[in-house]
Amino acid sequence: MKNITLQVEGMSCGHCVKAVEGALNKLDGVSSAKVSLEENNVTVEYDDSKVGVDQMKEAIEEQGYDVK
Repeated sequence: MKNITLQVEGMSCGHCVKAVEGALNKLDGVSSAKVSLEENNVTVEYDDSKVGVDQMKEAIEEQGYDVK
């Protein structure tokens, strides 16, 4: 398992947290996703043989947030 922290812009509330974490947790290979509103990021634990960073970014962007 690998860990990555992605900077996400546009999150401001509990709904944002659920949207981002939910989108990531639906991806095959993601074992956990934890958003920090204070730091505007999400830390993801994942299996890189099943899911890539580009897929994670796309899932977040589909929820309406920008990944930096």
